[in-house]
Amino acid sequence: MTGISVATTSALAADAARETASNGGNAVDCALAASLLTMNAEPSVCALAGGSYISIWKPGSEPVTIDGNVAVPGYGPAADDHGGVESVTMAYGGGITTLVGAGTVGVPGSLAAVEAAWKQYGDARWQDILAPSIRATRDGFPLSSACHYYLGYSGKVIYGRTEDGYRALYDGDKLREPGSTIVIPHLSDSLSLIAAEGARAFYEGDLATAIVRHCHDNGGRLVADDLKRYRAIERPALQTDIDEWRIATNPPPAVGGVVLSAMLSAFAQQTITAWDVAAVARLVDVQRACLGFRKRHLDLADDVGAHGARMLAEAKNGRLLSRWTSSSTVHTSAVDDTGLACAITASSGYGSGEMPSGTGLWLNNCLGELELNRRGLDAGPIGSRLPSNMAPSVARQGGRVIAVGSPGADRITTALHQFLVNLLQLDMPLADAVAHPRVHVDTSGEEDRLMAESGLPLPDGELPVSTFPDIGMYFGGVGVASFDESSGFEVAADPRREGGTVIVEA
Repeated sequence: MTGISVATTSALAADAARETASNGGNAVDCALAASLLTMNAEPSVCALAGGSYISIWKPGSEPVTIDGNVAVPGYGPAADDHGGVESVTMAYGGGITTLVGAGTVGVPGSLAAVEAAWKQYGDARWQDILAPSIRATRDGFPLSSACHYYLGYSGKVIYGRTEDGYRALYDGDKLREPGSTIVIPHLSDSLSLIAAEGARAFYEGDLATAIVRHCHDNGGRLVADDLKRYRAIERPALQTDIDEWRIATNPPPAVGGVVLSAMLSAFAQQTITAWDVAAVARLVDVQRACLGFRKRHLDLADDVGAHGARMLAEAKNGRLLSRWTSSSTVHTSAVDDTGLACAITASSGYGSGEMPSGTGLWLNNCLGELELNRRGLDAGPIGSRLPSNMAPSVARQGGRVIAVGSPGADRITTALHQFLVNLLQLDMPLADAVAHPRVHVDTSGEEDRLMAESGLPLPDGELPVSTFPDIGMYFGGVGVASFDESSGFEVAADPRREGGTVIVEA
């Protein structure tokens, strides 16, 4: 049996990884099993009919990222392009407005990416990777605190829109309590079909038929050809060198990896030895520069690669800084004792609230996730990938390899950057590097605002500051798994979220 370490979103997902290791799985298999369980047993936080990215670094090979992000639908005749859409405003996160309904559903890519990663890099059987999710959804799983928290805002207005969804989450008129056993009708049957027939069942079989019919009947744009044509795309990972480390992350057309790489390069232009006022001030400047560049140039770019290359060049030569005078995501990291590393981040947006009858599958609302998809329902050419903050990453230095990532919408890149500075530049122990207080420059409003956890010395400056008394899930949920040839495994899950970890020795 291969030794592994895994950091994921729950103890149940960690158990799925442990079971997969016992069935001969490597780091990729274990990450896939844990991630699939998370997608199916974290209602409202994520769902299988969304998008994901999988970064993999096999020893002796170049790192890759498998792009399974949501795509723009519309191949073939569809309903009214702007039908089946409802605007919903929630108090979640200080107040957000998102679009829900069948008209906000993009072409799901997570399952295609999972199958592509397994076929190319896995060792376990496909059925063994699905087995923990099938069992959990058949027998019931506990409602997590993170799910309950978000459902307190979104339950009735989004996730209560269908009869099966409402029945799974509510006891009469009352949202089920944290820890309650949740059984989503028909979901285990759908997963069993996928285990038997592969992803084809989702993209061309009975499940595809049910999804397309539901979207058509409710004013959506998704058609059969959208699902049939969808393919996960393997790309060379975007690589950045920091000191003796090489970090590989999600490349364009996603923007998350570009922003993370730019932050790493810009911040590393000066050496820091501790988080003093000067270091935090530099961190804030880097975040403002990189997130501001993203807002001005990347979010609406037709060619993210070209603008991203300019951003990285300016970060490396110092010019980028000179310009300055939940959506819902889940993440799993895994490494094994061969040095294979895998990082998976997945999202279904805030959720469309749509669940095709008889499937148990909640559909994404990625076309309607307005703060990320700033083009709105007319998101771009048919088949093109939607914008994404996700940045699953793997890194190597000598005999050590780590897999890392985070949920947290636009806080993904700032959370990962601060973790990597803590670990690679300040040489903090792994758990301390994850738990250390963070800051985030919020650029979503008319003026920038500094969001800060207590415990960091904040600089005096022009930004208004909102201080959080304790660490909180707003600032992400970094999960990291590490293997060192000389010292073995380490693993850490962010105390800002529930998390689950496992180490299995060979």
